[in-house]
Amino acid sequence: MKPFAYVRPERAEEALDHFAAHPGAQFLAGGTNLVDLMKLGVADPPLLVDIAGLPLDGVEETSEGGLRIGATTRNSDVAAHPAVRTRYPVLSQALLAGASAQLRNAATTGGNLLQRTRCLYFQDTSKPCNKRVPGSGCPAREGVHRDLAVLGHSAHCVATQPSDMAVALAALDADVHLRGVTGERTVPVTEFHRLPGDRPERDTVIEHGELITGVTLPPPPRGSYSAYRKARDRASYAFALASVAAVLTVEDGHVERAALAFGGLAHKPWRAREAEEVLRGAPATTETYERAADAELAAAEPLRDNGFKVPLARNLVVSVLHDLASRAGARL
Repeated sequence: MKPFAYVRPERAEEALDHFAAHPGAQFLAGGTNLVDLMKLGVADPPLLVDIAGLPLDGVEETSEGGLRIGATTRNSDVAAHPAVRTRYPVLSQALLAGASAQLRNAATTGGNLLQRTRCLYFQDTSKPCNKRVPGSGCPAREGVHRDLAVLGHSAHCVATQPSDMAVALAALDADVHLRGVTGERTVPVTEFHRLPGDRPERDTVIEHGELITGVTLPPPPRGSYSAYRKARDRASYAFALASVAAVLTVEDGHVERAALAFGGLAHKPWRAREAEEVLRGAPATTETYERAADAELAAAEPLRDNGFKVPLARNLVVSVLHDLASRAGARL
């Protein structure tokens, strides 16, 4: 590991000042991803700004009836929080599916959103990778890509975003709150992560020196049910081959509202707008769910070895929607 400096500020302003003075600095909270990348030689920040001690943790009710989750709140605390479990089960389920108890006890909300891809070429510094070294190439397109993207990828990158939590937040229409030296701003989580385009080295829209301070969830739609389902290579903790986060409201046997997001299929959590449009106002039936999934996945462009992800994601959508509608008392 290369030498680096370390500071532990007591105030957010102090953390931002340290970061601004060191162009290559990185914030550290749980360190469950960043420390691994440093060990691999993928990341070599000259300064780590430890924000774990800043007053940015906790889960609080908002005046609108939603929740605010602080950036340094541990994943285990979010997953176990009574308000999350009862009102936003899709989020609790996604966090529990995402990692072991040991990792959840260390990982934070902000760090979870910022975790980097697990593409083998990105993690191997002996290989070219446009995400790690812009312009060096993307060997994954013709190489090992079974786990990689089928939606929204580009000639420059086919990596996937690994966060389970972020997929649930996308279906919940959450907002990410950022603070920098020039002020504060709020970004919808559906716009926080980027598709690769010709700048795959940029995972998110966050600017250098900006700090995630928290995430807010709007009130859950009245009468809605939600769930997260994940397909992976082994039953123990592994990254998603495909996953689905769904929030569904059914009224008189018809879909009143649906929000869907895919994980494991793209460079960002993929909000399934086409599927939602098909579902809205349609009968809550298996045929409707199949048509909705097909409408969304028509845009898929599988590579040589990952075409199985398309029917896998389709089956996950149909299964989750069927179960949620059954819970809502819909006639199928």
